[in-house]
Amino acid sequence: MAELEVEIVAADHFVWSGAATMVKARTSDGEIGILPGHSPLLAILAEGELAIEPVSGSRIAVVVDGGFFSVDNNRVVIVADNAKMGDSATAGIR
Repeated sequence: MAELEVEIVAADHFVWSGAATMVKARTSDGEIGILPGHSPLLAILAEGELAIEPVSGSRIAVVVDGGFFSVDNNRVVIVADNAKMGDSATAGIR
């Protein structure tokens, strides 16, 4: 099964990275869901919550204050102005 390689960084710190089956985010144009095989995309990230379905483990929530969202070749890179992991989430690998 194909998976996404996800990396989330804030302006001043690393947030999370790992393999995922789905990423959902709010962009300036509305909500978007990314699955493996998604076409390349560059978008402005709006304030709100990112939802990540990791390959193993439970859903991860990250609250962001804005930034950029990029997708290319099953790699998702999120550069947030500021980001905070949800209470139940644990840091991923780097």
